[in-house]
Amino acid sequence: MGLRENFQKLINKKLQEVAELELRIREAKAYIQGLEDSMKLLPRDVNSTVEHVLRPDSSLAKTRDAIKTAGAPMPIADILKAIGKPQDKKHRVSLAGTLSGYARQGKVFTKTAPNTFGLIELGVPASDGDELPEEFGSMQ
Repeated sequence: MGLRENFQKLINKKLQEVAELELRIREAKAYIQGLEDSMKLLPRDVNSTVEHVLRPDSSLAKTRDAIKTAGAPMPIADILKAIGKPQDKKHRVSLAGTLSGYARQGKVFTKTAPNTFGLIELGVPASDGDELPEEFGSMQ
């Protein structure tokens, strides 16, 4: 009977090791999934030789021209005033959403502060940092 019990102990020990490794694999896969989800929020790298063309006389083209004329990032209320649009909630939300989309994609505009937009060509840095904190992603 002693030999059988020894084998059973070895089997139980190995099953426990397998269970621990499976847990570590699940944790690692969850970590990878989290990084992939975070990466989706970042703008795609844009080829610097490609310039995004805005339709002439569109709100976006007028916005680009207004920010370029100001030479600095502008709050959405000032942009609406500069392009001759009403400063109501509907227009504010619409334009801010469109500009945010362009900023997320790294095209033409940057978001420098809440409801404040600049131009990539002016070299104004975006408000969120490109660096991850030192402890980001540690599994221990």
